[in-house]
Amino acid sequence: MNHTKKIITVLAGCVFLLLLVAWVPGKKSNRATSTGAADASAATSANDQQISSNMQAMFTRGRQIFRYDTFGDEAFWGGTLHLQQAIAGEHLGGVGPGVSPKTALSVGLKVDADALPASLVEQIKAGKVNMDDPATTVALLQLNSVLGVTGIFDKQGKLQSMGIQCAFCHSTVDDSFAPGIGHRLDGWPNRDLNVGAIVSLAPNLQPVADLIGVDVATVKKVLGSWGPGKYDAELDVDGKAFQPNGKSGATLLPPAFGMAGVNDGTYTGWGSVTYWNAYVANTQMHGKGAFSEPRLNADQFPVGARAHFNQVRNADDQITSKLAALQFYQLAIPAPKAPEGSYDKKQAELGKALFSGKAKCSTCHVPDLYTEPGSSLHTPEEIGIDDFQSSRSPTKKYRTTPLRGLWSHQKGGFYHDGRFQTLDEVVSHYDQHLQLKLSDSERKELVEFLKSL
Repeated sequence: MNHTKKIITVLAGCVFLLLLVAWVPGKKSNRATSTGAADASAATSANDQQISSNMQAMFTRGRQIFRYDTFGDEAFWGGTLHLQQAIAGEHLGGVGPGVSPKTALSVGLKVDADALPASLVEQIKAGKVNMDDPATTVALLQLNSVLGVTGIFDKQGKLQSMGIQCAFCHSTVDDSFAPGIGHRLDGWPNRDLNVGAIVSLAPNLQPVADLIGVDVATVKKVLGSWGPGKYDAELDVDGKAFQPNGKSGATLLPPAFGMAGVNDGTYTGWGSVTYWNAYVANTQMHGKGAFSEPRLNADQFPVGARAHFNQVRNADDQITSKLAALQFYQLAIPAPKAPEGSYDKKQAELGKALFSGKAKCSTCHVPDLYTEPGSSLHTPEEIGIDDFQSSRSPTKKYRTTPLRGLWSHQKGGFYHDGRFQTLDEVVSHYDQHLQLKLSDSERKELVEFLKSL
C-alpha cells in the first residue's frame, strides 16, 4: 500500500512538472503574441495616422482649390476678353458704366459674408455703403469676397485682370446677411447666376465668336438665351446653340454635392467627377492644364476638333496636380438634408413605399445612392424624352440623376434643361410614360418623399 502511494506521488509530481514545463513556454508564447499584437497595433496606428493626415490635407487643399483657384484662367477672362474692364467701368480705368453691387447681385453673383470685415458689415447695415457704385464692387473683389471670382490688382490697387473658380457656378450662400450675401454653401448650384449675361459684358467677345465660327452679334444672342442658372458646356465643342424647337441648348447648373459613390458625373454620363473637372477647367474655364479626349476629334464635335480640345497641353500646367485634391473635396460634400417642416412626413412615408413599389422609381434610383451603382445610362426612349442633349454627348444617353438633396435645387425646374417646372410634373411624366396609373394622392405622396431626400 505504501509502495503504491509512493508511485502515485511520483507520477503526480511528474505530471505537475510536465504541466509546469508546458505552461511556461505557453506563457512565453502568449507574451510574444501579446507583444506582436502591440507591435502590429502600433504599426496599424501609424498607418491610420498617415491616412488621417492625408485625408485632412487633401480636404483642406481641395476646398482651397474649389473656392479660390483660377487654374490660370485669368489669361482668358482678363487678358483676352477684358471682362475686368466692364466690371470696373470707365471711372476706374475700364469701359462703360461698370458693375455695381446691386447689378452684380441681380445677375446672381454672391458675396461671402465671412470674408467681410466687421467694420464693413456695420457700414452696410447702417446703409452707409453705396451699393450703386462700381467702386464698391471692386472693393469687394479686393476682399476676395465675391464667390467664384478673383480680382487681380496692381500695386496701386487698380483692377488689372480677373479669373473664375469652380465656386462661380457650384456655390451659393444662405442669404443669412441679406439676399445674395451670407455663408458659403459649397456644392450647391447657383441657380440665380446668369452666366450668359455676365460673359456678354466682356468688351472683347471676338475670340469666342472665332472659336464657334459666328459673329459677335450671334454670340451675344446665344449668351442672352441662357437665362439664370443655366450654362452650355458643349457649345464650344459642337456649336449647337439652340434646340430644334428654338429653345436654348443650355442646361441647368447641376449640384456638386452628394457625388460620393456616383459613377457618372453629368446629365449625359459624359465622364466622372474628376474627368469633368479636367474638361471644364481646360475647355470651359480656359485654364492652363492638360486634357485628353480622343472623342472630341470626331465629326460630332467640329468646334472642339478645330480647337484641338482632344489633346490639350500647356507647358505651364496649373490644373493636373490639383485634380486629386479637388475631387476629394467634392466627394466629401454631402447632400443637404431637407429642413424640418419642408415636407409632410406622413405622406413622405407613404411615398417611400410607392417609390420602391408601384411607382417603380427604385428600379433606376436605387437607395441609398438614388442612382444606379455602376453604369446609370439610359436611352432617350427609355425615359420618354427627346435626344437633343444626349446626342451632344459621346454616350448618346442620359444619366439616372442622383436624387439626394433634391429639395435644395428646385429653382429652375427639373431634368437637364428644366423642362419640368415642378416635381409633380416629373412624377406625372413617368406616370404617363410607364403607365403606372397613380392616383392624385399617390402622386402627392411620391412628391413629398422626393422632397424629403
